[in-house]
Amino acid sequence: MQQAYLILVIAVLFETLGTASLQASQQFTRLLPSLGVVIGFGAAFYCFTLVLKVLPLGVTYAIWSGLGICLTALIGWAMFRQSVDLAALIGMGLIVAGIVVINVFSSTATH
Repeated sequence: MQQAYLILVIAVLFETLGTASLQASQQFTRLLPSLGVVIGFGAAFYCFTLVLKVLPLGVTYAIWSGLGICLTALIGWAMFRQSVDLAALIGMGLIVAGIVVINVFSSTATH
């Protein structure tokens, strides 16, 4: 079970790489970032399918999207100088809190 969560985190990291590369590719006009899009999203979806063998789709997707949103915003801020205001930070905090609630208190998440 713990291996499934590790693979899910790896999937989220690849998805974040793909998304950041999408921004950097400048509409697929730059080769290396464009390759990062293909590799990042390809590896992310492959890892995601492995996780779905063990964890239910709803829980898996909630974790995937929530962590992806937060990491993508962090990458946007750090690499592309995109601002994140207080409301966005509070919203992302609520997303992370929701992920914690699902995994700690919900019987939907298979443990």
